[in-house]
Amino acid sequence: MVDIGARGYDQPDTLVSTDWVAQHLSDPSIRLVESNEDQLLFRAGHIPGAVEVDWVRDLNDPVRRDYLDAAQFSELASRLGLNPDTTVVFYGDKNNWWATYALWVFQLFGHHNVRVMDGGRLKWEKEGRPLAKETRELAPTRYPTPQRDDVTWRIFREGVLDHVHANGKLIDVRSPDEFSGKKLHMEGYPNEGALRGGHIPGARSVPWAKAINPEDGSFKTAAELRDIYEQGAGLRSSDDVVVYCRIGERSSHTWFVLKYLLGYEKVRNYDGSWTEWGNSVGVPIER
Repeated sequence: MVDIGARGYDQPDTLVSTDWVAQHLSDPSIRLVESNEDQLLFRAGHIPGAVEVDWVRDLNDPVRRDYLDAAQFSELASRLGLNPDTTVVFYGDKNNWWATYALWVFQLFGHHNVRVMDGGRLKWEKEGRPLAKETRELAPTRYPTPQRDDVTWRIFREGVLDHVHANGKLIDVRSPDEFSGKKLHMEGYPNEGALRGGHIPGARSVPWAKAINPEDGSFKTAAELRDIYEQGAGLRSSDDVVVYCRIGERSSHTWFVLKYLLGYEKVRNYDGSWTEWGNSVGVPIER
């Protein structure tokens, strides 16, 4: 595997290797955060010293379909022992699918000193590195209450409608069967409420997992990624790009690739995604 610094990324510092993590397990300026789809994994074993961010419990409002608010984020960050300058390194299962989702939410609140461990749990485990079951006890901090930025990183349904009318670039990162409307959900997962199948008009289909090497979950090189998104899907780094999936988690992975690894100037995650679009009255759908 090519070293991260030699892969040609626009911002290679947003990725760290498993070796780097192993060398910084005791660094007090770094907080290692595991975020998984499988909510039992962390308790079964995690990288020593890591703490957990549960995408349901910690990142979402318990009543509204929205993320936690600024006060709740401050509470979470304080519980995790973070300060605004703490380097937060995310990793997890599903080839860092949920790790990039958690990172994206942290970006909404202005915590920009973030990294992803390349390869996630899969690579760490394949290399035979240690896992611990002990839960780390942290002294809480007083993280200042930030403002949530729903403009730079995020787009809502009305904004997507405007984007469609302006012939803007859209990337649908779901499976081909979801994109075509053959299925309303990903294989092996329940339907999360969409009543109509298909895709947003003008969207190009680029399943999120094309960006990773399946043998160890690491990201492909910049040249390989440009071949996928530029030669394959017709994007340019200067484009205004909207990415979506069904609830915004898979698309956060593609958002990370386009923004940090390929240096796209403007890429936003439509987290309402297909569960909102596929249920909305009067919005256009293609199949």
